[in-house]
Amino acid sequence: MSDDTENAALRRIDGAWARGLTVFCAAISVAHLYIALYPVVSELTRNALHFAVFALLACIYYPLAGTARDSRLVRIFDLILGLAVAASAIWLATAENAIYDRGVKLSTPDWIAIAVCVGGAIELTRRLTGWIIPVLIILALTYIAWWGQFVGGVFRFPGLSVETVAFRSIYGDDAMFGSIARISSTYVFLFIIFGAFLLRSGAGDFVIDLARAVAGKMVGGPGIVAVIASGLTGTISGSAVANTASTGVITIPLMKKAGFSPKFAGGVEAAASTGGQLMPPIMGAGAFVMAAFTQIPYERIVAAAALPALLYFLSVAFFVRIEAKRQNLPPMENTGQTLGSAFRNGGASFVLPIGLLIGMLVAGYTPTYAAVYGIVAVIASSWLTRNPMGPKAVVEALSMGAKGMILTAVLLCAVGLIVNVIATAGIGNTFSLMISDWAGGNILVAIVLIALASLILGMGLPVTAAYIVLATLSAPALAGMIADRFVVDALVLGQLPDTARAVLMLGAPEAMQAIMAPMARPEAAALVASLPLEVASPLRDLTVPAEAATLALLSAHMIIFWLSQDSNVTPPVALAAFTAAAIAKAPAMATGFASWKLAKGLYIVPVLFAYTPLLSRDWGAVVTVFGFAVFGIYAVAAALQGCMERPLGWPLRVVALAAGIACLWPHHLSVNLVGLAVVAGLLALNMRGERRAVIA
Repeated sequence: MSDDTENAALRRIDGAWARGLTVFCAAISVAHLYIALYPVVSELTRNALHFAVFALLACIYYPLAGTARDSRLVRIFDLILGLAVAASAIWLATAENAIYDRGVKLSTPDWIAIAVCVGGAIELTRRLTGWIIPVLIILALTYIAWWGQFVGGVFRFPGLSVETVAFRSIYGDDAMFGSIARISSTYVFLFIIFGAFLLRSGAGDFVIDLARAVAGKMVGGPGIVAVIASGLTGTISGSAVANTASTGVITIPLMKKAGFSPKFAGGVEAAASTGGQLMPPIMGAGAFVMAAFTQIPYERIVAAAALPALLYFLSVAFFVRIEAKRQNLPPMENTGQTLGSAFRNGGASFVLPIGLLIGMLVAGYTPTYAAVYGIVAVIASSWLTRNPMGPKAVVEALSMGAKGMILTAVLLCAVGLIVNVIATAGIGNTFSLMISDWAGGNILVAIVLIALASLILGMGLPVTAAYIVLATLSAPALAGMIADRFVVDALVLGQLPDTARAVLMLGAPEAMQAIMAPMARPEAAALVASLPLEVASPLRDLTVPAEAATLALLSAHMIIFWLSQDSNVTPPVALAAFTAAAIAKAPAMATGFASWKLAKGLYIVPVLFAYTPLLSRDWGAVVTVFGFAVFGIYAVAAALQGCMERPLGWPLRVVALAAGIACLWPHHLSVNLVGLAVVAGLLALNMRGERRAVIA
């Protein structure tokens, strides 16, 4: 249920202590649910309490030594540390007014509380995620307090007093108890609790049964079962590693038994499980962070994300079917599982709550209310299945939710320290300008640069943290470049508004004559790419329609969000792939490369976000792009695997690749239709050859 796999071992706690902690965790979940519905405390107090309780739980469950068994002395130390961090967070929540009354001067207790709180966040992220985030926090805080003044060029920062840095680290809008902590303490935690209730109600078993009933008899059935199961489980967990661990223990042995190699079986599960964080309505913590960053309603984000997520899962399923055909593997043996039996056994506890959740979001209810009522629906609908949830099961689910939130809560609050520095020092704007400069106005080059940065960050950061950092640094530049396409269109058509033309004349007087008449597209694109930010920004505001600007912003963030997932499946650090490799008993790196190959949708679909209306509200255009993309990705997969319904020779593989790219080519319907015709022709020719082979 957490964002990523925890690096430290869980401490073993038994007996009365374990039962007491179960009740304590359940109480934490109940308190968050109550405050979400009835906000009886301020936002700062809620966020501080949120960090306080989860910091205490992190100290209790994740020992200093990093092993499940440790000494009594270490346990006492961890308990004292947890209580100290929790008390410090609570103190700081109550001290804000007094600090302002003193003219933003910190007292000795304030200094101690901030030191303990920030130090605790650093230490706990080290225990939970390793050294990368703690090092980044220390570098960020010391940058604005000290060594930034020694940096040359655009990143030079004159420095702030230690007192100012300390105050802003806690009370800033983007700080520890700021906007990201707000997301963690509300939307994210409520949906984590909702997922815990689904799991406890037996919805996970239903997902596997449903996938077997739907895909078990297909060619490559076990692999397609993994794809379907991972997609549906992703609506519960939103974590690639948790998804891999939960469904992989069932699907990977099935795939190996069917004849898939261990590394391919592990790669399928890792690639499919990665899609769990792309699948609405939960999408890890990313959808909530995205909504906060962009101010785009959460329900619009998850609605726009649905078809692209389906496209990703289809891409993995295509690879599975093609590989099964290439190896001539038979379907699964009939287990007697049918759609009817799957739904009778546990369908109600999954379908009814998810349906209610989606319905409430579509009807305009907030995600908070939707999640709370979804939890109630899980409990009620469980009584229609063979696994009814009584009081004990409800307490266990509440406790599961809190325990599964430990890493995410600590991580999101701690990452606020880095985001606060980025905002304070203006690093985000500087980095965005650098990306724009390096890309030279080319969106595809910018996407490649962001993908490389994502891969590097993903080696040490969990995907949500990588998304937050990358979005803060590069989303403004990417959104601006996507929006610039509308400015270029206006120049090409000669429809630039008079006010925008005046701004452009002031910013680029040498282009005065050229902009008085329609321009050639290359010339217009070069002009817009050359404009300085102080001209380009107001030009966009005056030229780009509000809906188009929103779409550009959503596209930029969705691109970054998708690319931030690649650390799950891309060597040398591929967390989901390595988890799958352990289950499959396959070499870790070989499984990582297999999963990277299978997850090509992670790189293809973001390009569609940038160049097509796939995320727009024009559903006719969305469905058109989606339809062509299905055939395009199938053709690309066939070219990479060298097979459709039967093997392809190299000349036909090249033709398939070209036809697939033609299907994906943006804004050229004639090119898309030609590509579609070639793909259909290749498939028909290939199937005809297969029938002849069978007859022979």
